[in-house]
Amino acid sequence: MSTAKQWSVEIFIDEHDDDRTHAQARLVIEGETRLVGDGYARRNPHDRDVPEIGDEIAAARALSALAGRLLGTAAGDIEDATGESAALQG
Repeated sequence: MSTAKQWSVEIFIDEHDDDRTHAQARLVIEGETRLVGDGYARRNPHDRDVPEIGDEIAAARALSALAGRLLGTAAGDIEDATGESAALQG
């Protein structure tokens, strides 16, 4: 019989006055933050000020960083279990 698991990703976004946005994606398993990925965006001074765009870019980069860390963790677990080198690509 299969067992359902629930993993959650929380994204925290922090906007700075100098047109920079930082996002942090946190993988939460069983109430504990297991992995974190950070992403940043900076608005070009010549572009219109649309904060949602910076949020989207920073969040996407944070999720991408988190995915890379999760793949790295899985590769390490494979190596520990098999004693052989593992390389996982996204």
